[in-house]
Amino acid sequence: MSSHISNERPQPDKVLVDIADYVLNYEIKNDLAWQTAHYCLLDTLGCGFEALTYPACNKLLGPVVPGTIVPNGAKVPGTSYQLDPIQAAFNLGAIVRWLDFNDTWLAAEWGHPSDNLGGILAVADWLSRTAIANGKPALKMKDVLDAMIRAHEIQGVMALENSFNKVGLDHVLLVKLATTAVVGRLIGLTRDELINAISLAFVDGQSLRTYRHSPNTGSRKSWAAGDATSRGVRLALIAKTGEMGYPSVLTAKTWGFYDVSFKGNQFRFQRDYGSYVMENVLFKISFPAEFHSQTAVEAAMTLHKQIKNIDSIKKITIRTHEAAIRIIDKKGPLNNPADRDHCIQYMVAVPLIFGRLTAADYEDSVASDPRIDILRDKIICVEDPQFTKDYHDPEKRSIANALTVELNDGTKLDEVVVEYPIGHKRRRAEGIPLLLEKFKINLARKFPEKQQRTILDHSLDLKKLIDTPVNEFVDKMVI
Repeated sequence: MSSHISNERPQPDKVLVDIADYVLNYEIKNDLAWQTAHYCLLDTLGCGFEALTYPACNKLLGPVVPGTIVPNGAKVPGTSYQLDPIQAAFNLGAIVRWLDFNDTWLAAEWGHPSDNLGGILAVADWLSRTAIANGKPALKMKDVLDAMIRAHEIQGVMALENSFNKVGLDHVLLVKLATTAVVGRLIGLTRDELINAISLAFVDGQSLRTYRHSPNTGSRKSWAAGDATSRGVRLALIAKTGEMGYPSVLTAKTWGFYDVSFKGNQFRFQRDYGSYVMENVLFKISFPAEFHSQTAVEAAMTLHKQIKNIDSIKKITIRTHEAAIRIIDKKGPLNNPADRDHCIQYMVAVPLIFGRLTAADYEDSVASDPRIDILRDKIICVEDPQFTKDYHDPEKRSIANALTVELNDGTKLDEVVVEYPIGHKRRRAEGIPLLLEKFKINLARKFPEKQQRTILDHSLDLKKLIDTPVNEFVDKMVI
């Protein structure tokens, strides 16, 4: 008795169709989304400019083949490189993510939606320079902000109810997905072509989280998003050629994504696509630290002012949420900066000792201070179920941490609780002036004073920015 396999090609999976229809048809009307995208653009670029001061980042940049010249190619802000859009996307995506200082989205899956700027800005710049060379108008920066809002929404809404880390996959899968979709719109894919492109993003092999976790934590986590956003550009361009897609890439029995990579479960969705994610995204303003620790670092900064002698500390308890314990509660040796910026004990010890936490504090020169490891050994994490509940509550989305310090003489200092980091929507009015100051500081790392003033004049005013041709905006930020 034989069992026949049906070879009738199915209709595309609803998940693919919903993303494509959102990208092509949704009208972004919310003023807060546009305003936040503006701040996100500035902050994301600024993070990249700071990363360019690190040799370990710079060694990965430039063309694949040294000396390659790409007429009308995309320029990489903060550098002199002009590259094909795929490699330009990798360059920009890598510098944006290098120091773990760009925006963050926390849910069942976490990630950094501004990672998608690598593909978005590179493609928009390349399209603009190509259009001008052919006597056509360039894209405007409004097109870039529009694509950012949509990319944030795709990545963030997918992340709300679907945990990829629990099946061992890295969140950059969502960067590749979102970049593929919004870049597909920028390059003019039809609806069918866009569905094909999105299917290709799921067919692709997906990154493991190996490089984010002990004992293998390493620097790939700093360029993984650049790799993902550049791959999204590549897949969109492949679809543009008319290359076929795979309509049941998610649901196909045995061979589909759900069965192969998601333990047979289907994606779940809390809400339709709109502009919710950009409106609620979290900015890392004060500290270049894994976001689940931001409020712990802020609490540690408060305690630093109260503790006169670090040697007097007997024990520190961090009351925290489940995700922080799962990701950054780490004991034992820390082998490199990537290890240290994903260890909550390290990120609390440094500000307690020095009253600061900067990107440079993850380097060997600071980590070699013996006081850090001594203090790390005195820090324990305990889960507070209410903190975990509030973390997932769509109306709160808190990232709470509370620190209690016990001294050798038995004294317990008052617990310091911080529920919402300064980059949270609930502290947006407090945070935006500091975010703009962060941008100005980062500009000063790479550009002479006159160029800084030019950049600020053309970037701080949203109404002026949205009408600026993309290539002109980028030209103001090249070396």
